[in-house]
Amino acid sequence: MGNFRTFLKAGHPPTLFASFLYFDFCFAIWVLNGAMAPFISESFGLTPQQKGFMISVPILAGAVMRFPLGVMSQYIGRKNAALVEMGSILLAMIWGYFVVSSYSQVLAMGVLLGLAGASFGVALSLGSGWFPPQYKGLAMGIAGAGNSGTVLAVLFAPRLATAYGWQNVYGFAALTMLIPFFVMLIFAKEPPDREHHTLKEQIACLFQKDGWVFNAVYIITFGGFIGLANFLPTYFHDQFGVTKIQAGELTMLAAVMGSGIRIVGGWLSDRWGGLTMLSVVFVGIIVVILLISTGQSVVVTTALFMLCFAFLGAGNGSLFQLVPLRWPTTTAVAGSMIGEIGALGGGFIPNAMGISMQQTGTFAWGFVAFAILAVAVILLLRYAQRRWTKTWVGEGGRALPKAEHYSAH
Repeated sequence: MGNFRTFLKAGHPPTLFASFLYFDFCFAIWVLNGAMAPFISESFGLTPQQKGFMISVPILAGAVMRFPLGVMSQYIGRKNAALVEMGSILLAMIWGYFVVSSYSQVLAMGVLLGLAGASFGVALSLGSGWFPPQYKGLAMGIAGAGNSGTVLAVLFAPRLATAYGWQNVYGFAALTMLIPFFVMLIFAKEPPDREHHTLKEQIACLFQKDGWVFNAVYIITFGGFIGLANFLPTYFHDQFGVTKIQAGELTMLAAVMGSGIRIVGGWLSDRWGGLTMLSVVFVGIIVVILLISTGQSVVVTTALFMLCFAFLGAGNGSLFQLVPLRWPTTTAVAGSMIGEIGALGGGFIPNAMGISMQQTGTFAWGFVAFAILAVAVILLLRYAQRRWTKTWVGEGGRALPKAEHYSAH
């Protein structure tokens, strides 16, 4: 407890809380169509491939919007960027409530839901910006735990959709955005780590090899999290014949693990190193996903998904312990870039699952494809880390003392 008090005194807790809340509610809205997919699919009689594509649209749209929001935050400030984004989401939800009534409009709504998915890099940089390097992992883990918004979506959206119709859920979502908006407006303060850079300097990470290794890792850890979080309500409903509300509850159990363990992943990475943690995480993900592909009972499958999400969440926290060490003055832009590519990877799972079911009559090959991708990425990471530990990060991925910090090229 004493160490946590020291951590809080080292930064600005109200901003960290506002960042968490902002990310939490945005994340909930981002996955709304996934949470309501069984209802939407039933309304329009969708094929497995159509389901997969519909679920992937918000993920892909959110990925595309992340980097521009990160760049904007460098000019107008992260707090202001967050407020602009939440205001835009509020308008999008109002549009959904009054207009959406066809499959094509659901797809258009998916693009608008992507606005909420753009919050990631700004939320983490805003929340951790007040904290020194030795506490960045924990601060980013707390802000990043806002992906627990998945829990809110899969727990409440099916119930509201059952009681009032799935279109009306967009209206309820609009009202909820007022909470993080006013908390951010009143309590958050722009961190002092903001520096002015040219656009060329801000996007430099796009042209560095390290950035693309981070992208690949995040395709698995976060892409896996968001892809599965969106697809699991459909998976549980179609695979095991559970009710739509039960499918949401089972998804919630898995999502809780992924969100909570993210904080632990950041905390352990500060102590053991993000690279060490990522090695453990990837082995766990690969083994558990292959076990899930074998087709277990609903109870065993739920337990395996909970374990899988724990590994994914820890991996997310571990990766973002490393980001501010590699790009200390452009963390928001680098985080948004990595988040963008990682979220694009999240579109892989829903589409792979839809294609696998439609072409082979089973979801198994979708899981196997994801496991193979994870194997390729961990090999890439192990190759890259040999150079990283000689340049910008300590053994295992721990932060270097300032006197020992080398320039990364």
